[in-house]
Amino acid sequence: MPSISKSKLKANMLSIFRHIENTGEEMIVTDHNRPVLRIQPIAQKKTVEEVFGTIQGKVIYREDINTPTADEWKDLS
Repeated sequence: MPSISKSKLKANMLSIFRHIENTGEEMIVTDHNRPVLRIQPIAQKKTVEEVFGTIQGKVIYREDINTPTADEWKDLS
């Protein structure tokens, strides 16, 4: 993970922010060679298709998925 000093960050902040946005990589900000901050892009939420796309249509239900599960919870009490 790359690092940058506070003074270099201040002088080049906009270009550094653009770099982080475009690459998605994190950056550590240092103060006198001591890490003090981490800058990271906000992760975009994935769609349902992106998360479950590889298993879509492959799941087999052996029972009615709407059947209550109260009996299973009674054993845990």
